[in-house]
Amino acid sequence: MTETDADSRPRYHHGDLHAALLAAGEAELAEAGIEAFSLRSVARRAGVSHAAPAHHFGDVQGLLSALAAEGFRLFLAAQMARQKQAADDPRSQMLAAGLGYVDFALARPALFRLMFSSDRPVFETDPLCSTSEAAFRHLEGGVAALGSKDPLDIAAIWATAHGIADLLASGRLKPLMALGPQARDAAVAEILRRVLPAPSP
Repeated sequence: MTETDADSRPRYHHGDLHAALLAAGEAELAEAGIEAFSLRSVARRAGVSHAAPAHHFGDVQGLLSALAAEGFRLFLAAQMARQKQAADDPRSQMLAAGLGYVDFALARPALFRLMFSSDRPVFETDPLCSTSEAAFRHLEGGVAALGSKDPLDIAAIWATAHGIADLLASGRLKPLMALGPQARDAAVAEILRRVLPAPSP
């Protein structure tokens, strides 16, 4: 159900407005960047009143925090989607999670950088705190399944997966970018395999 603004843009009144604002926010972030990001621009893109984003998120930082929280939910889902296609053993599962990490960064580079490279989101508040912690616990659990709780093993796997994802999303890792999707996946998996903890004897 909609009503029309003076400028003929529709105002939406339905249960999906929160999701619609997040989708508009992600599109605005990807197109305009974080410096030009504003509640007004998101409202315009979503076709709602200028007050709607503030009503749902409070301010720009609140909306960016909500976007980052949704990003971590999608980030974890991308990893789990890859893991569902992989063998059940811990090493295959960890490599699949790394491929999902790359999938997410390539599909949503602006959101990826908001989550990992921006100081605008407030990580101390929920739902961002809980979704980001869930993503890290998934990594910890995967490393534990390999037989290690060493923080350095966790750091090595995380740094490697993140580095590959960020370089590919930035268009910097040209040797891998030149490969087709299957060959790129194989190369990423091989790089990740080199930093996995050695199997227990």
